[in-house]
Amino acid sequence: MTHFISRHAGLMVLAVLLALLPLVLPNSFYVDVAIRIGINAIVVIGLNLLMGYTGQISLGHAGFFGIGAYASAILTSHFNWPSPLALAAGAAATGVLAFVVARPILRLKGHTLAMATLGLGIIISIVITNEAQYTGGPDGLAVSPLAVFGWELVGERRWYAAIAVLLFLTVWGAVNLIDSPSGRALQAIHGSEIAARVAGIDARRVKVRIFVLSAVIASIAGSLSAHYVGFVTPGIAGFFHSIELVTMVVVGGMASIFGSLAGAALLTVLPQFLSAFEGWETVVLGVILMAVMIFLPRGLVPSLRHGFAKGRG
Repeated sequence: MTHFISRHAGLMVLAVLLALLPLVLPNSFYVDVAIRIGINAIVVIGLNLLMGYTGQISLGHAGFFGIGAYASAILTSHFNWPSPLALAAGAAATGVLAFVVARPILRLKGHTLAMATLGLGIIISIVITNEAQYTGGPDGLAVSPLAVFGWELVGERRWYAAIAVLLFLTVWGAVNLIDSPSGRALQAIHGSEIAARVAGIDARRVKVRIFVLSAVIASIAGSLSAHYVGFVTPGIAGFFHSIELVTMVVVGGMASIFGSLAGAALLTVLPQFLSAFEGWETVVLGVILMAVMIFLPRGLVPSLRHGFAKGRG
């Protein structure tokens, strides 16, 4: 019993926080921020599985996010598809694309892999911008509400409940994946791909699978974001959004599922509250991020955990 509690303490705390948070948030603005944190955290968890645990850099994950968002927008607006079916179609299309490109791309390493994924993201962003007949081009496209069997998901409180449940399931799935033999294979590849191969791990297959999984997670989050906001623009698939997602992974903590939550929360909340600096918010944000990486080089959660353990020792 003690082993079970210690192993799942983080999940228990997360469940309690997600349940109590809407009770203490003062108004709909803060609920909206919490929803955006949840959506970003879902994407970042998938990206951290790829980067933090497997050691594969991706600078194009916003492209997968954009595919999901625009799949839901286009299929529901132009073809009158039910929104759950559009979401599933976007996730399936993203998975197929990720599988096709993963095999050649993941043969690369280091900066060449980063450049390849960056190129993929740029291509997706350009296609979305140029296919104005369906995507609306630079002007964007309106998205209908998420409806399941005629019931529409509207209002911040309902959206918060849906995103909170999905976020908890994502964290639970990621934690269990890391604790499984497949998760240990990911970490073995990160440590030394050659040693992992010698140990009998099919490194290419493992990397392709985790790349596809992280891409599908990003696509689903993109679809949910599109339905929640009600509007999509090409910027959500752009380079700067990809950099923002990678920064969330690094600041929160590489190879830390709960670090992904911290990174997503920090980089979603800070721009909201730094707007009071009127034109200097980007500079202030940069200074804060520099301070975090200087004084907490492992990222927020791993550095704090290490400091706490050192203090107890």
